[in-house]
Amino acid sequence: MSDQPETPLNGYIDHTLLRPDATARDIEKLCTEAIEHQLFAVCVSGCWVQHAWNHLGDSDVSIATVVGFPTGASDPDAKRYETEVAVDNGAHEIDMVMNLGKFIDGDHKAVSREIRDVIDAADDRRVKVIIETSYITDEQIATACKIAVQAEAHFVKTSTGFAPGGATVEHVKLMRETVGQFCGVKASGGIRDAATARAMIEAGASRIGTSSGVTIVGG
Repeated sequence: MSDQPETPLNGYIDHTLLRPDATARDIEKLCTEAIEHQLFAVCVSGCWVQHAWNHLGDSDVSIATVVGFPTGASDPDAKRYETEVAVDNGAHEIDMVMNLGKFIDGDHKAVSREIRDVIDAADDRRVKVIIETSYITDEQIATACKIAVQAEAHFVKTSTGFAPGGATVEHVKLMRETVGQFCGVKASGGIRDAATARAMIEAGASRIGTSSGVTIVGG
């Protein structure tokens, strides 16, 4: 453990609600919690971006949304359109799912072009590339991170939270070592307590995606 003072966790947290059964009231509760606990952002599905924007008002909480979620296998044009709509509705950040099948096939040009298209459509908003680490090897994780950096993504992200596995300290460390300081690293998937969140941050995460944001910052 580090001897340095603990860093406040609030500013790392993307307070996340991506369940398919989430309702308007659930989104309102998420936003209220994010304001109350001074969390960095809420992360919601595309259909709820405008509702979150209306509810957050003039607070400092950012709005993130997902694109190509959760498989990443939608057409690149669909991802671009999703991004444009999200921006129009008030999103500040885009968490896009990389096309894992094309990546595994070795079609890295297609993956890079898709990331670039989303970045262009995001119009200066932050773009995080979800590489779904539980499906691929360490070598492939490093390669995916390099593709994202070369495409000028702002973050690489471990997981959707819908795959068999989520974030691990080892994968976060590998991602940080690969990207250096060129972009952020978001750890997401299975982070439910402060100790795990801090371990991810110590490994190199600059953002934490979790549905347990209140529990984490509350101790």
